Amino acid sequence: MDDCLAQVAVDFGGRNWLEWEADFKREKIGDMPTEMFFHLFKSFTDGAKCNLNIKAEGTNEHHKIEGIFKAFAKAMKMAVKRDANKMFLPSTKGML
Repeated sequence: MDDCLAQVAVDFGGRNWLEWEADFKREKIGDMPTEMFFHLFKSFTDGAKCNLNIKAEGTNEHHKIEGIFKAFAKAMKMAVKRDANKMFLPSTKGML
């Protein structure tokens, strides 16, 4: 990821919302239009009914999206991991 800092937070609280702070200066990364990354995560939040906050900064466009996907994977893992002591999923509302 080199020059990039990516931050992702997710909450499966039953409401869909996406905060997106990741600007891309190139039209495409590989064969994928950069505008489709926002669309992908927006579609995810709509379908999963979750809040998703994504922020990325850096100069290399490939590193930015790579960092976003890696941070997204980590956030998802944390969001659905059961508490080993209490054996329930983390939720401020008590349900997922």
